Amino acid sequence: MISVIIPARNAEHTLPATLSALVPAAVDGLVKQVIVVDGGSTDQTAEVADQAGADIVKSAPGRGGQLAQGAEMARFPWLLFLNADTVLEDGWERSAMSFMRRVEFDDRSMAAGAFTFRLDDQGLAPRLLELVVRLRCKFLGVPFGDQGLLIPRRLFDDVGGYRNLPIMEDLDLARRIGRRRIAMLDANAVTSAERYRRDGYLSRSFRNQICHLLYGAGIPVSMIARLRGKLETGA
Repeated sequence: MISVIIPARNAEHTLPATLSALVPAAVDGLVKQVIVVDGGSTDQTAEVADQAGADIVKSAPGRGGQLAQGAEMARFPWLLFLNADTVLEDGWERSAMSFMRRVEFDDRSMAAGAFTFRLDDQGLAPRLLELVVRLRCKFLGVPFGDQGLLIPRRLFDDVGGYRNLPIMEDLDLARRIGRRRIAMLDANAVTSAERYRRDGYLSRSFRNQICHLLYGAGIPVSMIARLRGKLETGA
């Protein structure tokens, strides 16, 4: 049984598709709870979540804190963290259920699962980025937050859960889980490419990689966040 946690802020246009993709699994009894953690939206995000029957939690802005707060409200033994602009493709629940059963019946060691990264855009740039992410997951075992994270509650608690960081909260958690305890699931998570179209694929990817390299070098997250802000504004 899964509790789905979705951090959201001004996501009224993308959230409906994200929630709709969960309906078949909810009908089958796999998804038992959906929590939308609203980080101060000024649009109709809360109304969209309410109409879909989700639990709504008000939070200060900041994805790491929103994810942690949502996890505190979760009532079921598996947690699925999902972005408000990410849609799980048809059949995701079969892959998730197979993985969950293997973990629960000790066919494999305790682990978390992430979905295959896809972008809802055409052309060479999104395909190249998808390839880079696939290779990174294969060799480094570090999925993007856009890929979702399906994790047993006991493993989530054992590693300390999400931390209220200004940036890099997904990488921080993935490192504490460890690459050997992260499995790639045979299903796609399709994320909106709007941020890449707006900022440019090369520019946004470059900023992301710089942040990852700095984090890997041990630079404090607060400093990385300030640098990213300067890169985004061109200051």
